[in-house]
Amino acid sequence: MVTLEDGPEDLSNSGVANSVHPHQNSRMKTIPSPLPFSLAISFLASTSFAAAVNDRESAVRQDKATMENDARWGYNDVQRGFAEAKRTGKPLLVVLRCVPCHSCAGIDAAVLTEPTLTPLLDQFVCARVINANSLDLSLFQFDYDLSLSALIFNADGTVYGRFGSWTHQKNQHDKSTAGFKRALETALEIHRGYPANKTSLAGKQGAPTPYKTPVNIPTLDGKYRMQLDWQGKVVPSCVHCHQISDAQRVNYRKKNEPIPSELIYPMPAPDTLGLTLAQEAAAKVESVRAGSAAERAGFKAGDDIVSVAGQRPISIADVSWALHRSPASGSLNALVKRGSEEKSLELELPPGWRSKSDISRRVGTWEMRMMATGGLLLEDLSDAERNNRSVKNESLALLVKHVGEYGKHAAAKKAGFKKGDVIVEIDGLTDRHTEGEVIGRLLQKHRVGEQVKATILRGQERIELTLPMQ
Repeated sequence: MVTLEDGPEDLSNSGVANSVHPHQNSRMKTIPSPLPFSLAISFLASTSFAAAVNDRESAVRQDKATMENDARWGYNDVQRGFAEAKRTGKPLLVVLRCVPCHSCAGIDAAVLTEPTLTPLLDQFVCARVINANSLDLSLFQFDYDLSLSALIFNADGTVYGRFGSWTHQKNQHDKSTAGFKRALETALEIHRGYPANKTSLAGKQGAPTPYKTPVNIPTLDGKYRMQLDWQGKVVPSCVHCHQISDAQRVNYRKKNEPIPSELIYPMPAPDTLGLTLAQEAAAKVESVRAGSAAERAGFKAGDDIVSVAGQRPISIADVSWALHRSPASGSLNALVKRGSEEKSLELELPPGWRSKSDISRRVGTWEMRMMATGGLLLEDLSDAERNNRSVKNESLALLVKHVGEYGKHAAAKKAGFKKGDVIVEIDGLTDRHTEGEVIGRLLQKHRVGEQVKATILRGQERIELTLPMQ
């Protein structure tokens, strides 16, 4: 249900334009002993799925009709799910899914239909949520830019862990569930140790929020209701998950305040600090980048991360959550298992570490591009391209890959920027930076209405232009 009103339509199927949109309003059924999955669920993985997303209204209604008749999954009623978890003593698994989005379609279908998951899912109360309108924001804090995420709770609302995969986000055909399965297994281990381990779960809980639900956020208040409009047009009545972060950022702009780094670079991937984690495990180090903070801390390929910032991760998303809640600089303790031995490591967080996050594929970045660069999509020139253009490797060189055409996303176009331009200086910045770093700098340093000077290369010509901050 994501649209790019002012963004590049040709990128809508690339993973850039897709995000989770959870719903919450119908009913939770009592979960009986497992029954065969309805064949109708295969709609989500069928060849007709691509056609279905072109008719978003039908896709949402089809999902509702299918899931309300499913014996396992409660549909759009989280509170009923918590009540059922309390009654049964099972943990609550909430899967949040943007139904029409291409991204994560493979894993979504696998979660619903893969027989090997059945024994695990039997041990949970399962809820499927497809819009964000009435989500309790004190509980549901996760990566809002993903098309499928999961949170696992105790019946009292304690978060056991989070799951979400950028691998599946980028590849809609990836149906692998090994990481999801491991997350469920680890959550069950945590559940068996509850409440004796409740103190160790403190870091996994959501941070305080000034708004109870997304529809209470000022820029969304009055535009959306708590419930979807099933009697009318469903899709326009849906609050998209990425709109939660979008609305929060707009609030800061309207108040003429700098946007916090956590909203510009949310849920940093472990590779921000040099760690690549295996997709099929809870938190197993696959590789360590040379010269990175992770290498300096002593991480090695093959390490199993037992805890980070005192939290036991059930998935890569849990590691990202721990980083999300980490300080702007300082140190982070991690415990790893290496063979039969456990080792304590200290991960140093250098100033500005968060800005190294790759935010280029996040749907929320489109609105930040509008605010900071007038709708430009920028890409750091490779060393080979720099050599061809006689640009030094240590210098700023951001290629304009796309120029927005509509509304506020056309501000850069109106200012004279063109596709193929190379920005070699912006706001006095001349050393090498990524698009994400530039966006963060401009959003935190400048306010709406200000003008920022930029120098571009257009062929052999050097041109001075200005960007309006919005």
